[in-house]
Amino acid sequence: MHLSQATPHTRDVFLLFLEQACAQADALFLCGDIFDAWIGDDLATEDPPPWLQEVLQSLQKTAATIPMWLGRGNRDFLIGKRLTEKLGANLLSAPICLETSQGRVLVSHGDEYCTADVGYQRFKRVVNNPWLQRVYLGLSLKQRRAIADWARRRSVASHQGKTAEIMDVTPEAVHEALRRSGARALVHGHTHRPAIHALHVNGADRLRVVLPDWDFDHGAQRGGWVVIDARGITLQDATEITAQ
Repeated sequence: MHLSQATPHTRDVFLLFLEQACAQADALFLCGDIFDAWIGDDLATEDPPPWLQEVLQSLQKTAATIPMWLGRGNRDFLIGKRLTEKLGANLLSAPICLETSQGRVLVSHGDEYCTADVGYQRFKRVVNNPWLQRVYLGLSLKQRRAIADWARRRSVASHQGKTAEIMDVTPEAVHEALRRSGARALVHGHTHRPAIHALHVNGADRLRVVLPDWDFDHGAQRGGWVVIDARGITLQDATEITAQ
């Protein structure tokens, strides 16, 4: 969803989605990049800005209604237990395997499968260093926000020199994950390429289901989620929420 102060319409649709999830879902898994940037849980627990407070209240209401897990993405990898405990939610370690009516499903943010992007994988190892995270979280909110803004600009600039294939998942990494987990399907986001891909792994049919990114503030509207139930594994379109 990449929620931020700059995406009010995306935020409104997401809040409507949470209401729908409370009414229809047995559980909810948010697989990372919920926020466009997350500079520490104290942003939420001490004095959150109004837009964030609204989101947190809706997430808290959802967690009180159905079991909810929050995952870490490449934009909000600093989400921690302090936030999930405040919300009454669970912290999602990724990847995880869910036992569902459709068999075992592997769920992840998805960036770990983009193994061809060597520079990004190196950056991910650095920013997930516990010592470096402690140093960063010891800075003021103003300093952390400035560093996050710089990192985002650097990330955008680095993408301009990479092909779409490099920034996508590699088939070998996906097949290995499915083989290792024994899952019938892999559900992930990160790549902004929503689709359901039919795969053949170790002589068996498998699925790779890619979540869409959300944007209702710039140009063509888009967004969605995956439903796993007795009918199958399906992609749902968030633009249908706004049409109701």
